[in-house]
Parts: sequence; C-alpha cells; structure tokens
Amino acid sequence: MQNSEAMALSAALLAIAGELTQRINDGVVARGFEGVRPAHGFAFARLAPAGATATDLAVHLGVTKQAASQLVDEIVRKGYAERRPHPEDARARLVVLTERGWACTRAAEEAAADAVRGWADVLGEAQVRALLGQLARIAPNGPVRPAW
Repeated sequence: MQNSEAMALSAALLAIAGELTQRINDGVVARGFEGVRPAHGFAFARLAPAGATATDLAVHLGVTKQAASQLVDEIVRKGYAERRPHPEDARARLVVLTERGWACTRAAEEAAADAVRGWADVLGEAQVRALLGQLARIAPNGPVRPAW
C-alpha cells in the first residue's frame, strides 16, 4: 500500500469514527438525555459492566485522576451515576450507573444501530457484517477511548 493510500485509509477511518461518535451522541440527546457529551459515553462504557473507581476510569479514558474525578462529579450531579462503598477496598469508592445511566446507555445502543443501519443502505448488510469481521481482526484489544 502506498503512503498516500495509507493516509487516505487513515483519514476515512478517522472521519467515520468522528461521525459515528457524533451521531451516537446526537441520538442520545434526541432520546431525551440532555447534558451528555461523547466523553460521558466513553465513561459509561467502562462503568457499565460492574462499576469502576475514578482511578480505573482515568486509565480507561487516558486522562489524569483529577480529570476523571471531575467527570465522575459531573455524571453523578446529572443523575447518571452514583458512588457506592467499594466492596473490596474500604478506601475506594465504586462509581456505578444509575437507572438513568443504564437508560442512557441503551439509548446510545439504539443510536449506534441507527447509524450502522445507514451503512447497510449504502454497502449492503453482508458488506457491513464483513467490515465488522475485518475490523475486529485488526482492532486493538483494550478500552475504546476518545482521541483527546
């Protein structure tokens, strides 16, 4: 692959990622979840399984502990998450999604499905599934984090 082709592929993937992030966020807002931004969605993805500490969230997002703590303060204030005692570490607090946070996460899943459905209109369902398979082969393992 020529350098120019590699650059074109990189640009296309970055453009798709940016558009997808924005469409998901717009879909979440359209479904009634005001005051959310893409960074919240990346945080919710880490909190969704079983909660996390602010330190865990900082690592996941690739930000400082202070920035993660500020984000936690914000999503707690907006009712998307709550702090609970950590079951294994008395010094730590576990941040977990509230029912509102889970509903927002489901809204993001719906918005993502809407966005990808549009790809099937252009490429066809089989090609979108093939794209998923190909990208899954080269996608790095680990957290999906914003490109700050």
